[in-house]
Amino acid sequence: MAEPIQSPDAPAREFFIQGITSDGRQFRPSDWAERLCGVMACFRPEGSGGRNAHLQYSPYVRPVLLNGVRSVVVNEDLRQIEPLAYHFVVNFAKDNDLQILQGCLLPDAETPKSP
Repeated sequence: MAEPIQSPDAPAREFFIQGITSDGRQFRPSDWAERLCGVMACFRPEGSGGRNAHLQYSPYVRPVLLNGVRSVVVNEDLRQIEPLAYHFVVNFAKDNDLQILQGCLLPDAETPKSP
């Protein structure tokens, strides 16, 4: 079953923190996204992850490669679940002069099956 598609008029439920400063320089260290997401790994829906939850990134703060740029996708639901964690992530981006883009990740299109 396909997931419902959000209306184009609805506000984005995610935003991206890109590893590029406002003046176009690449942010260092190169593993900054994984480090930030590792710190945020404990913030997850109750009951998710099972006994290996400590080995997984939070579904609310995940590292991604966006057009060849290390980035972090942040789900807006984090603001309701843990406001201090949300502000920590946003302030990390601001303090390090990182670019923030509104948007959302789209699920991969299903590949048609051969007859």
